[in-house]
Amino acid sequence: MNGVTNKTFIDLRHLRHFIASAEHGSFRRAGAALGLSPSAVSRCIAELEDQIGASLFHRHTWGVSKTLAGERFLITARKAIRVISDGTHDAAAVGRGENGCVRIGIYSSIASGFLSELLEKYGERHPKVRIELICGNADEHIAGIRQMRLDVAFLAGTREWLDCERARLWSERIFVALPNTHPLGNKDTLIWQHLTDQTFLVSQAAPGEEVRAHLVREMSALGGHPDIHVQAVGLDNLIPLVALGRGLTLVGEAMTVIQIPGVIYRPILGEALPFSAVWSAKNDNPAFRRLLSLAKVMSVKPVSSLPDQNAALWQNHDPSQ
Repeated sequence: MNGVTNKTFIDLRHLRHFIASAEHGSFRRAGAALGLSPSAVSRCIAELEDQIGASLFHRHTWGVSKTLAGERFLITARKAIRVISDGTHDAAAVGRGENGCVRIGIYSSIASGFLSELLEKYGERHPKVRIELICGNADEHIAGIRQMRLDVAFLAGTREWLDCERARLWSERIFVALPNTHPLGNKDTLIWQHLTDQTFLVSQAAPGEEVRAHLVREMSALGGHPDIHVQAVGLDNLIPLVALGRGLTLVGEAMTVIQIPGVIYRPILGEALPFSAVWSAKNDNPAFRRLLSLAKVMSVKPVSSLPDQNAALWQNHDPSQ
């Protein structure tokens, strides 16, 4: 036998023929199982032995038996075939969208509403796909999409983003969260005039800046200057502050299913916040593409019964104004 070369390339065909010969104890029987002639199997085994530089079988008139090197190599060969087979299966499953991961940038609550239903239905259809949710503001999510760190972001508004695709999917009514003892709690629906003298709480985290900008716009249009307190907490801790009487805040409809003791929700007449899916056209993640297709199917019903001009108040605005 030749010595082992510095670079040893072993064909998978060699491994399969070796395993079959070891299991059947004969080149003839291995050939029958593989649909090959005994001489073809014998040549393949000889090539493999030349490649690794060791005899793998003792040849007998009745068949073959493994050498010590053959015994040890059989363990390695079976492991290699198993690993490659598993890897092929996983790759095929990912390619079909059955496995894999979808990284989603979120802006709205997933407590209820369209996004909650979308994730629930997708999970039922593709239980092996891992979902990763990332909170953040729009600019952070768009950067993630462009850099392929995110597959899709569900963002408020209908703004077009450079180098991104967008599809409007649904709208959420805007609610005011207020203490259950607040006088405005007696009203079923609120208008902005009811809120001109109120103190509002907004979060430093998304979508706090957009909420602040919208409050300033609405109150300025009525000739007022809103009293806005920015809190360094998320929405989950902002709502309890409302219960303590520290101020009111705005929430999307999906958030209203979360019942906080001492807090009630009232809708603002004519206010709707549109939501869109934003993604990169270069993204070929099959699991994501299936999620996007499902989202589009679910959104075929009207996303809002409210006039577009109301929803447009929330799009293409500059939060710094």
